[in-house]
Amino acid sequence: MPQKSTNMKIWTKSRKRTLVSALGFLLSIFAILCAMFWERIFDSIMAKEMVLRPNSQVFQKWKNPPLSLNLDIYLFNWTNPADFRNLSTKPILEQCGPYRFVEKPDKVDIRWHPENSSLTYRRKSFFYFDVNGSNGSLSDEIITVNPVALSAAGKGKQWDPVRRKMVDVGLNLYQQKMSVKRTVDELLFTGYSDDMLDMARAMPLFGKDVEVPFDRFGWFYTRNGSADLTGVFNVYTGQQDIKKLGQMFSWNYKRHLGFFESYCGFANGSAGEFQPPNLTPKSIVKLFTPDMCRTIPLDYKETEIVEGIKGYKYAGGQRSIDNGSLYPENKCFCGGNCVPSGVMNISSCRFGSPVFMSYPHFYQADDFYLNQVEGLQPQADKHEFYMVLEPKTGISLEVAARFQVNMLVEPIRGISLYENIPRVFFPMIWFEQKVRITPDLAKNLKTLPYVLLGGQIIAGFLFLIGLILLCWYPIKYVWSTHKIQEIKVYPAENGKAINSKQSELKILETEKKTPDSSPLLEKNSELKRAITPKSPKRDTDATDVNHK
Repeated sequence: MPQKSTNMKIWTKSRKRTLVSALGFLLSIFAILCAMFWERIFDSIMAKEMVLRPNSQVFQKWKNPPLSLNLDIYLFNWTNPADFRNLSTKPILEQCGPYRFVEKPDKVDIRWHPENSSLTYRRKSFFYFDVNGSNGSLSDEIITVNPVALSAAGKGKQWDPVRRKMVDVGLNLYQQKMSVKRTVDELLFTGYSDDMLDMARAMPLFGKDVEVPFDRFGWFYTRNGSADLTGVFNVYTGQQDIKKLGQMFSWNYKRHLGFFESYCGFANGSAGEFQPPNLTPKSIVKLFTPDMCRTIPLDYKETEIVEGIKGYKYAGGQRSIDNGSLYPENKCFCGGNCVPSGVMNISSCRFGSPVFMSYPHFYQADDFYLNQVEGLQPQADKHEFYMVLEPKTGISLEVAARFQVNMLVEPIRGISLYENIPRVFFPMIWFEQKVRITPDLAKNLKTLPYVLLGGQIIAGFLFLIGLILLCWYPIKYVWSTHKIQEIKVYPAENGKAINSKQSELKILETEKKTPDSSPLLEKNSELKRAITPKSPKRDTDATDVNHK
C-alpha cells in the first residue's frame, strides 16, 4: 500500500508538469501566430465592413455623403479686351470670387452586377448659392473670351476652306466678337442663349462634324439637378478584392473611351469616393475625372496630421499635367496638339472646342503659359490639387480638388475674327472643392491604430505567460539543483577549509557523541533515575564491597 501511494504521487506530479508545459507551449505558439497574422485578421474584418452592399452603413454614406460639400468658383475678368490685337500688350486678368455653392450630391439609377462584383450609377447633385460664403453676387458682370465663337472657329480650323468660310460668314452674320460680357449667373448654371447656337441646332449644315449638345452656354449648365452630364459610372464593390473598391471598370459602358490613344484612353483609377487600402509612400493614387475624360495620377508628397490622424498627402505635380515633354509615357495625352508641360488637351472630350485644363493660375506649369497673361500668381497653398488619405483604409481625411479651364485663342486662316491675333492659352474659370473630415467621423478612425497596437500588446503578453509556464518546471529544477550543490565556505579548521557537506556530516557526528544539553532532557533524566527501583542484587554487592 505505501508503495502504491508513492507511485500515485509521482504520477500526479508528472502529469501536472506535462499539462503546465503543454499549456505554455500552446499559449506561446498562439501568441506568435497572433502577432504575425493580427494585422491580416484586422484587414480581413475591415474589408468585410467596407464592401459596398445594399443597405449597409458604408453604402448609405457612399450614396449620400455626410460631409458638407462646397464648390468655390473663381472667374477671370478681362480688363483690356480692346488691346488684344496689339501684340505688345498682354491680356490683363482680374480674379473674381469665390462664388460659393453648397452641393447636395446623390447617387441614382443604381444597379448591382454580382457577376463581376460591380455596380453602375449616375451622379446627381443640387447646387445652392451661398451668399454669406461668397465674395460677390450672381449679378456681377464678367468680361471674358467669347466661348461660343471660339468653339466654332476652333472646329472650323480642321475643315476645308469652303466650310471654314461658312463659319466665317456665320460669325459675321451674328456679329460675334472676341469677348462677351455676361453675369456670373449666366456664365455658370443658368447659361445664356446665343444666335450661333440656335443656328447650328436648327440648321445642321455640317452634319455629324458639328455636335451641339446644349441650347445654351454655361460652364455648369444642365449640371444642377441633372444626372446625365457626368455619365454612367461602373465601379467595383470590393467583394472579390478590397483593393478594387470604388475603382473604375467602365464609363458610359466603355472601358476604352476613345478620347485618347493607347492606355491613356482607358477608364481606370478611383471614381473619387474610395482609394485603395494599405497605402505607402511609393503608392500612386489615380483619380478618374469625367469632365476631362481621363485619369489624373497623384504622387506621395508628405505625411500630415488631420484631426489627430496620420495621413499621407498625395498631390498633383508636373507628371500629372505633362503631355510627354517631361514624361514620355504621357505622350498619348497630347490629343494631336502637344504643348509645353502644364496644361492638358481635352478638346476631344469637349466636342472639339479648344479646351485645355491646368491647375489654377498655371500652378506647376511651364512659365510659357504664365508669361502670356498678367494677373496670375500661382501659390501652392491656394492652387495645389491634393488628397490626404488614411493609409490603412484609404479613407479621405482632406481633399482639395482644384482645376482651371483655359481656351486656346490662336490665329485661324480664313476666319476674319481670328486673324492677326496672338496665340494665347486664355484662363477662363477655376474651381475648388475642398472637404475635410469632421471631428465626429475622425473619432472612429483614431481607434484603428490602437486596435492594431492593442492586438500586438496582447500577443506579447500571452507569449510571456506561455514562456513562463513552459519554463517554470525546468527553471525550478535548475534552481533547486543549484541550491543543493552550492558551496558555502566556513572558517578554516586546523588550517583547512570545509565545505557545506563536510560541515553537515560533522554536526551529525557531534550530535551522536555529545549528550543533548537541553534542560528539559536533563530534568527528564533525573526524574527517570529517581523513579527507577533498586535491584536487591546490587545492594548485596555493595554491602560486600564495603565490608571488605
